[in-house]
Amino acid sequence: MSGQHPPALQFLGATDTVTGSRYLVRSQNHRILVECGLFQGYKVLRDRNRTPLQVSPASVDAVVLTHAHLDHSGYIPALVRDGFRGPVYSTPGTAELCSLLLPDSGYLQEEEARYADRTESSTHHPPMPLYTAEDAVRSLDSFQTRAFDSPFLLPGGIEATFLPAGHILGAAQVHLALAGHTVHFTGDLGRRNDPLMYPPRDLGTTNVLVTESTYGNRTHPGGNPEAELGEIISRVAKRHGVIMIAAFAVGRAETVLLYLSRLLARHAIPAIPIYLNSPMAIDASGMYQRHREEHRLAQHDFEAMYRVAKPIRSADESKLLNLRGGPMIIISASGMLTGGRILHHLAAYGPDKRNAIILSGYQAGGTRGAALAEGGKHLRIYGQDVHIEAEVIQMEGLSAHADSNELLQWMQAAPQAPDMTYITHGEPDAADALRVRIKRQLGWKVRVPEHQESVSIENPR
Repeated sequence: MSGQHPPALQFLGATDTVTGSRYLVRSQNHRILVECGLFQGYKVLRDRNRTPLQVSPASVDAVVLTHAHLDHSGYIPALVRDGFRGPVYSTPGTAELCSLLLPDSGYLQEEEARYADRTESSTHHPPMPLYTAEDAVRSLDSFQTRAFDSPFLLPGGIEATFLPAGHILGAAQVHLALAGHTVHFTGDLGRRNDPLMYPPRDLGTTNVLVTESTYGNRTHPGGNPEAELGEIISRVAKRHGVIMIAAFAVGRAETVLLYLSRLLARHAIPAIPIYLNSPMAIDASGMYQRHREEHRLAQHDFEAMYRVAKPIRSADESKLLNLRGGPMIIISASGMLTGGRILHHLAAYGPDKRNAIILSGYQAGGTRGAALAEGGKHLRIYGQDVHIEAEVIQMEGLSAHADSNELLQWMQAAPQAPDMTYITHGEPDAADALRVRIKRQLGWKVRVPEHQESVSIENPR
C-alpha cells in the first residue's frame, strides 16, 4: 500500500540502563508501544521521565505490557493523561497488580512534590509530580486483559501472544507476528528454580529477539538462600538487633515470607516478632490466591506464609515500630530503597551496628540500595543525612531475575537462531557481557542498541 513504511522497532527506553522499558513497534502506519515504564536510579535517567515521549501519546494505537513492575508499567498514567486513548493489553494478574502499583506510584510522587515544596529543595516552583494518584486511577480504565497462550489482534494486523515468563504474578513474554515476521520480547524472565513461580516458557522460533540483561554479567550464588536468610536472622537476633528486609512489594515479599514460614516450622530461627509493613504486599496476597495456576505454592504453604507476619497497614502502626527496638524482623518496601516505609525504618535503625539491612534483589545504579550494596555509609533520607552502621547484606539469591547462565540456557532451547538479538534492560556492563556470551557461545548475531535507535524488523542489523 502506498505511503506505508516497512515494519520497524524503536528503542525508547531500557537502553544503557536497567529501567524505563519502552519499545515502539511501527507497522502499516500503526504504532504499538511494548512496555511503558519509568526510568529510575540516576538523576540523568529520572529526568527522562519529564521529557515528552518521542511520539505523540495520541498517535499510539495500543500498549502491550509484560508485567506490573514500575520500570515496565509506571509511565502509563502519564501516557493516558497526555492523550493516549487506546487499550493497554496485559494478563489478568498484571492488570490486578497495576491497580495497586500505579495509584501508589502517583501518591508517592505527590508526596515527594509536597515535601520538595515544604523544604524548598526543588529547582521548580512549585514542584509538580510526574503524575497524580488520580491520573493513575483513571489510567486503569484503559486496561484490557488477555490470557496466556491466546493470540489477539492489534491495530496494523499485528498478532500478539502472552507467554509465561515466571518472575512475578502475571509476568509474560510478548510474541508479535507482523508482516510475515516475528519479534519476541522477554520482559523480565524468571528463574528456573524459583521457589514461588513456575519457570519461563522456553524460547521458540523468532526473527527478532529483544532480551533483558539485568544479570547479564553475573550468576546467582550457588548456596541456599533460605538457609542464608536463617543464618542472618539468628545472628542478628542474638545481639537483639532489628532485621530490616527491603523487599519489592510484589514478588520478593512473598518469597521472604515463604522462607520465614519454613524456617520457623523447623525451628531454624528464633521466634521473634515479624512485621509485614507494606499495605501493597498485604493486598497482593489475595491476588496470588486468585491465580493459583501461576505459582508453585500448595495451599498449606500459602496459608503458612501469610500467618507468619503481623500485617501493618496504618502509618501510625508503622511509626510505632521505630520505637519498639529489637529483636524483630521488618519486611517493607521499596526493594531498592527509592521510597516507601522502609526509609523511615532505615532512619531509625540504620545508625545502630546491632541491626541489619537485607537487600533482597537487584539494586539499580543511582538508588540508595545500590549505594549501600557498594559499601556506602551515608544515605540522604527526607532531606537528612543518615549515617549507616547497621550490617548490610545483599542477598542476590533472592532475585526473581534469570542470571547470565539461565538466560543462555533459555535461549539455547530455540529451534534456530534469530536473525538478530537485541540486548536491553541492563546496565552497560551487564548488557555487553551478555552480548559477548551470546556471540561466542551461541554464535548468534547480537548487539546492544542505542537509546532512541530505530531498526528494521524485515532486515534487522
